[in-house]
Formats: sequence, C-alpha cells, structure tokens
Amino acid sequence: MLILLMILTIIIVSAFFGVLAAYLFIIGKTLDAIGGSPDSYLAKLRLGLRAIEQETSHIPTMVTQLNQNLTATAEGLQVVDGHLVKTIAAVLKQERS
Repeated sequence: MLILLMILTIIIVSAFFGVLAAYLFIIGKTLDAIGGSPDSYLAKLRLGLRAIEQETSHIPTMVTQLNQNLTATAEGLQVVDGHLVKTIAAVLKQERS
C-alpha cells in the first residue's frame, strides 16, 4: 500500500510540474511576442516614448523664460488697464459737461 501511495504521489507531482512547465512555456511565448523582437509592440512603444521625450526635453528650460515674459506682459496690461480706466473716466466727465 505504501509503495502504491508513493507511486501515485510521484505521478501527481510529475503531472503538476508538467502542467506548470507547459503554462510557463505558453506565458514565455506570449511575452516574447509582445516585446521580444525589434518590431514588437513594446519596441514600437519604446521608440514612440523616446521620441516624445526628445521632442519635449526643452520644455523645462523654456517654461521659466515663458513665465518671465508672461509676467512682463501682465504688468504691461495692468498699465494699459489703468490708462483705459482714466480714458473712460475722462470721456464720462466730458459727456456730463
């Protein structure tokens, strides 16, 4: 009886590892199709992300300059707003006279 149980255990363990090896092979084959070759989806995605990174690499340095220019523009617009307020006040005062 003990020998029969040992043989049965060996068969079950062998079947388990056989199924495990088969599934690992299938998973490896699927992963290889996704990213294992230069023309795979993963390689194309990597190339696209690299292109985006290169195209946008100058943005951090340009943002500070853009902020300075926008600050100067805002100050200029505040001066223009002040002049417009004075002009409107002068027109309204002239109409009342």
